Amino acid sequence: MRDQLKTEAGQPPAVPGPRRRPPAPATPDAEAPGPEERGTEERGTGEPRAGKPLAATPGVGNLRPEPARAEVADRLAYLDSATRRINTALDLAATLRNIGRVLVPTLADAAVIHLRDPLPNVEREPGFPEELRIHHSAGTRIGRRGRRNSPDDRNRHRYGSRSSADAGPATPVTRGGALAHALLSRRPAEAAVLGSPGSERTAALLRELYGTRGPARLAPGTSVIALPLRGRKAVLGLLVLIRRPPERTGRPAFDAADTATAALLATQAGLAVDTALRYAREWEIANELQRSMLPLRLPQPHGVRLAQRYLPGERGAQVGGDWYDAVPLPGNRVALIVGDVMGHSLTSAAIMGQLRTSAQTLAALDLPPHEVLYHLDEQAQRLGREQHLATCVYAVYDPIANRLVLANAGHVPPVLVRPDGTAELVELDSGAPIGVGGVDFNSVELAAPPGSALLLFTDGLVETRSRPLGEGLELLRARIESARWRSPEQLCQEALRILPPGDRGDDIALLGACFDGIPAGDVAHWYLQPRNETPGRARRLAAHTLRRWGLDELSEATELMVSELVTNAVQHATRPVTLSLVRTTRLRCEVGDDSPLLPRPRRTGPEDERGRGLQIVARCAERWGATRLGTGKVVWFEQRLPLPNQT
Repeated sequence: MRDQLKTEAGQPPAVPGPRRRPPAPATPDAEAPGPEERGTEERGTGEPRAGKPLAATPGVGNLRPEPARAEVADRLAYLDSATRRINTALDLAATLRNIGRVLVPTLADAAVIHLRDPLPNVEREPGFPEELRIHHSAGTRIGRRGRRNSPDDRNRHRYGSRSSADAGPATPVTRGGALAHALLSRRPAEAAVLGSPGSERTAALLRELYGTRGPARLAPGTSVIALPLRGRKAVLGLLVLIRRPPERTGRPAFDAADTATAALLATQAGLAVDTALRYAREWEIANELQRSMLPLRLPQPHGVRLAQRYLPGERGAQVGGDWYDAVPLPGNRVALIVGDVMGHSLTSAAIMGQLRTSAQTLAALDLPPHEVLYHLDEQAQRLGREQHLATCVYAVYDPIANRLVLANAGHVPPVLVRPDGTAELVELDSGAPIGVGGVDFNSVELAAPPGSALLLFTDGLVETRSRPLGEGLELLRARIESARWRSPEQLCQEALRILPPGDRGDDIALLGACFDGIPAGDVAHWYLQPRNETPGRARRLAAHTLRRWGLDELSEATELMVSELVTNAVQHATRPVTLSLVRTTRLRCEVGDDSPLLPRPRRTGPEDERGRGLQIVARCAERWGATRLGTGKVVWFEQRLPLPNQT
């Protein structure tokens, strides 16, 4: 026999733990399991009774006196598991799916979830809900037969675009109407049976939501509950539950207990939707923060073509610290950088921004790659109290010498493609990550003839949950070697094809470079001693080179600007002055000396004899500038080449 539980005054009835029943005679009373046994069978799974409606279960929707305790336990177990399942996801689409699964078919035959349109910023008071839109439905197609969504409609969901790609047509909310009353009323919700007295307000609500055809699809005797989905600060939407007539489903209409259960779950659903919208907003803010720290566009120096790709991690993953950059250097060279701050957080993104800024500054000093990594390592040790680690690969390409110099700090090796199409992983001394301290980095110099290419990337491309790093690297190398590509954009696209389907747990940064080089015949370079006669010699050398290139039209202005820059360099230099002319789509001239003082334009008076050189350069050149190097400075200017019919 079952133990008889005695309830003390002021105490809830105790629920006995699971225990095995002794054998009993085969009588009608002994064939059915006891209340305690029924309750513990379902509670042990931690999930609602899959596929078994509550109203079809004795005691849920039609309570009887004798098994009341077990029936209450069943309902509480259902509420507990449903609440936990509703709150298991942070993505809006997953949250809405979970809400539908816990409601249908356990509590209702169908459920439709309407949310405000556009999805609100839950950090602020959104005001009166002007429109609603179906974002999820289960067990019914009601309200789905409308106009097709336009791209503009889908783009209106700022914080839930991924979750709301299949949203239905919008429904305006009329002030004072049945829909506005259902959204804003604070009175407890009541179930209504269509076709019965007192169901007029519910019928009007359905007509406002779905038009005249929607309610016509619901047979008389259908039971409906409309519940507002309230967030922490405002109403976010409406939940409509439908239970079909008893003669079709075999279970009665919603009763008071079902309505109370639905109201509690609607409260949990509203808070879960609010949480999902807050998370989506924070995720997009963090993602936007990281993207704002990446370059909007890459420079396109002569002799090399560049392209980049950045893919954020899945919405469930926190923001990462991957970055890429390209920095033009004197001599038509370019520095290529890809790095990855370890960890996923806003702190990682902030550290990434600081390291990228430091790398740009160090690159502008024209330091060797291993020196850049050394100074980045020192800088990372000064960023806050905690240790911040990052991997980085730094490369400098010289299109005139057709050489590539690389250094690595714990990063995945880049892929170098030869002119014949063969691809190989560049063997570099990986070293320790940036931030460890006391590490000696080394540079490696490689040949990079015209027609070769380089791909820098982060580990999110080659390492996934199901694929180890070594296998991913070999897969990437083989893919690039076998694919047909002609541009850096196609190179990056081919690299992304190795990603498996599904969401990514890490963000990905790619930087592709195709090396074209600059022919030696388009380059002239001289070392000039810092003497008084040097400016005159520089003018003659420049004029002779321009005549050889067929650019006599630029000769007069170029000679004047070369004379001014060389004169200024001779006054400050203690070592030979360099003069370079490079012909690409523009004519570029560079004058370098060993003085770190950068020239600055200044306002001159009528009687001043000095200070007019830079004004002449600024007026005659299309672009000009000065760059401080580790061993001095370089002042440069560019001129547009004349059209072929003007030479």
